[in-house]
Amino acid sequence: MDNTKELEEKNIGSLLLKYALPAVITQVVASVYNIVDRIFLGQYVGELAIAGLAITMPIMNIIHAFGSLVGVGASSRMSIVLGRKDKHWAEKILGNSILLTIFFGILFISGGYLFMDRILEMFGASADTIGFARQYMVIILPGMFFTTLTFNLTGLIRASGYPTKSMWIMAGGAILNIFLDALFIMVFKLGIGGAAWASTISMFTTAVVAVAHFLDKNSFIRFREHIWQPKFYIFRNILLIGMSPFLMNFAASFVVALLNRQLIRYGGDLAVGAYGLVNTYGSFLVMLILGLCQGMQPIAGYNYGAGHNHRLRQVFTLTMKVSLVVGTIGALLAMIMPRIILRAFTTGDQLLDIGAPAMRYLNVMMPLIAFTITNSQFFQSIDKPWIAITTSLSRQVLFLIPLMFVIPTLFVNAGADGLTGVWVTCTVCDVLGALLAAALLLSQLKVFRPGYVPPARKPRKEAGPAAD
Repeated sequence: MDNTKELEEKNIGSLLLKYALPAVITQVVASVYNIVDRIFLGQYVGELAIAGLAITMPIMNIIHAFGSLVGVGASSRMSIVLGRKDKHWAEKILGNSILLTIFFGILFISGGYLFMDRILEMFGASADTIGFARQYMVIILPGMFFTTLTFNLTGLIRASGYPTKSMWIMAGGAILNIFLDALFIMVFKLGIGGAAWASTISMFTTAVVAVAHFLDKNSFIRFREHIWQPKFYIFRNILLIGMSPFLMNFAASFVVALLNRQLIRYGGDLAVGAYGLVNTYGSFLVMLILGLCQGMQPIAGYNYGAGHNHRLRQVFTLTMKVSLVVGTIGALLAMIMPRIILRAFTTGDQLLDIGAPAMRYLNVMMPLIAFTITNSQFFQSIDKPWIAITTSLSRQVLFLIPLMFVIPTLFVNAGADGLTGVWVTCTVCDVLGALLAAALLLSQLKVFRPGYVPPARKPRKEAGPAAD
């Protein structure tokens, strides 16, 4: 059954609620994988285990970056194509996105095992933390392939008109992960290895359920024989749209590596662990905003493809308002009760003392972060990848990398704490990134004007069954 017709007919507020709520819940439960690991490790293993897990986060983010490269690109492209009423081509996007996922899965698993110690050291592992990080990565790497596959398929499930089903697939995996974390860490005493096994088994289970959806003959978009033929121009279109979240996640991983080195320089291993905990809270807020934007994506993409510019403006405006509210509430909580939030992850006084000021500095500009993310996700949804890439990379690459060397040094030279300089750098870059995002948005307001016709992005040979 075609569940996508409502995207051009139903009230925008009702649509956004229907699509965004499952997507937000999906993002929240996805974050549970990392949050639950940190809670159990902090309460039952120790502070160095948390620091070791924090070292692996940028590496896992790189792998997630490849997942978003394919998953976001494929789901955004499918929404636009379905807006043009081309189901045949939407199914080709499904098949080719899986081929890309398999290719990247082989690439990162083999590379991760071959160069594991070198990679961990590059991302800030010390003699005290590399053992924990290595034990976790050896187990989690194969599971990360199933994570990227699930990310891709649940995005396509949502884009093809099944947002609630996409949510339940991810929620089931998160619930399983919590149960297995408790079993492996509390009962079997497997330590950080138990956390890795819990996540891997949960990832595999969700991937199997997601694949089953496209095997179901009642699904609107499903596996068919014709979808498995590799098409270069499908690969190109998926990768071009997905390049924005890919580069954002990829750059974020190297920024975290840079941050870890600066944190070790000015605060030691516990500063790295504290940042990992603070970043967990910030990532949770970002996932809420990303979930909201993922709910916007099929609505915006479909109406952009169908030429309904007034509905495009409505969904963007409503999404931006809600994103700003989420960012503001998140910032206020971080400012008012940082130690209470951190105590969910650790009982160590040193981590709390380091993490409390970091919680404030890194989250005070969360409304501006929400503004930047929403802009980037919107332009990605309407096939404007270069605007999305510039918006998403500005904070991390253009501003954060150079200023991370400048501002902490200025603090030290002024007799202040260099670690505080690291936190302040992040705050400054949030402001600069939002200013650039605002300028780019103003330059693209034409997409909301009545009568605006988007440039054709689809080659003639993409026209549908007759072209094959």
